[in-house]
Amino acid sequence: MEQLYEFFTRKLKNTPTDFLRYKYSQIKWQGRFWGLVGPRGVGKSTMLLQYIKLNLDAADTLYISVDQLYFSEHKLLELADRFVKAGGKHLFIDEIHKYEGWSRELKQIYDSYDDLQVVISGSSILDIYKGLADLSRRVPIYHMQGLSFREYLYLFHQIEIPAYPLEDILAHKAHIPDVDHPLPLFQDYLRKGYYPFGKDEEFEMELMQVINQTMEIDIPQHLQANISLGRKLKSLLMVVAKSVPFKPVMQRLANATGISRNEISSYLIYMEKAGMIAQLRDTTGGIRGLGKVEKLYLDNTNLIYALSPDKADIGNVRETFFMNQTRVLNDVVSSPISDFEIDGKTFEIGGRKKGQKQVQDATEGYLVKDDIESGYANVIPLWAFGLNY
Repeated sequence: MEQLYEFFTRKLKNTPTDFLRYKYSQIKWQGRFWGLVGPRGVGKSTMLLQYIKLNLDAADTLYISVDQLYFSEHKLLELADRFVKAGGKHLFIDEIHKYEGWSRELKQIYDSYDDLQVVISGSSILDIYKGLADLSRRVPIYHMQGLSFREYLYLFHQIEIPAYPLEDILAHKAHIPDVDHPLPLFQDYLRKGYYPFGKDEEFEMELMQVINQTMEIDIPQHLQANISLGRKLKSLLMVVAKSVPFKPVMQRLANATGISRNEISSYLIYMEKAGMIAQLRDTTGGIRGLGKVEKLYLDNTNLIYALSPDKADIGNVRETFFMNQTRVLNDVVSSPISDFEIDGKTFEIGGRKKGQKQVQDATEGYLVKDDIESGYANVIPLWAFGLNY
C-alpha cells in the first residue's frame, strides 16, 4: 500500500486551499457514506483533497484513485480491510466507476466496517447512479457543476465577492467591487471560465478531450454499445451546438444523425446527465425534471465556443448562460410567454436593444440584457446572474 500513500501524500501537498467551490459548504462532510458526482473537469477531486487537508488527520485518512496500478492486482475490499486494521477511519475513493464490480464491493464494505467513513466520487454520473441502486437510500449523492462567473472571478482574477440570492440580483444589489467594466471579464468567462482548467494554455485541447471521453467512451460504455454510437452521439451534440435554442423534433434529429427516432430522447437524457447538454422543461409534470422538453441547449457556454467557435449564436450563448447559472439554486422552467420562468417570475433574455414586449403581460417580468454594465427597474444585466452561487 506504500505507493497509494505516496500518491495521496503528493496530491495533498500540491492541493491549494485558498479557494473553495460553492459545493463545499453544502456537503455534510461527516456522513458515514456518501458520493460526489459531476461532469469531467469541474474540480471534484480537488475539493475532496481540500477537505482532507483542512479538516482530517492524514495518519488515519487515505485518498485513492481506482485507476492506479495497485488495483490491477488488489481488490477494494482487500484495501478497506487492511486500511481499517491499520487504524484507518476515512477512505476517499475517486473515479470509482473505473473499478469493475465496485458497487458490490462497496456494499460489503458498508456492511462490514461500521467505523469507516467512505466517500466516493466520479465523473461517469450514469454508472454511479446505476451502481448505487441497492445503496441509494443509504448513500446521499451530491452533484457539482462547473464554475459560476463569481467563482471564476476569484480563481482567475483574485476578485472576491459573496454569492447573491436571486432576490438580491433582481433588486440590483449584486455588484463586483473595484470593477467598473465587468463585460470584458464576462466575455472571457463565457469562452473559458466554466472549467477550473480554463487557465491552462491548452484549454481548448483539454476541453475537447473531455467532450470526446464523455461522448465516445463514458456513454457508450454505460450502454454497453460499440464505438459507432459514440460517433453518432457526437453528431447529435454538434447539431445542438450549431442551433439556436430549439424545441427538439425527434424525426429531424434522427435524420441529421442516423440515430433511431425512438432512441433520441433516451440519448438526450444520457447526454444531459453526463454534463454535455441541458434540457429546458415546462411545468406539466408538476415535479422538477418531469415536464415536457421545450428547448435543447449545450450544458454551458464554454462547450458552445469549443464546438462551434466561428458560428456561436449569441442568442444561444445568452440563454445557455442564464439557464446554466440559475439552475443550481432555482427550479428553472420554460415560460409560456417568454424564455424562462423561476418561481412565477418571467425572464426574457436579449441584447442591449431588447424591448419589453415579451414581459409586458407577465405578473412579474424581467428583461435580462447582455452588453450592459448595470440595470434599472426590471432590467437586469445578464452577467449579474453569474453571481448566484
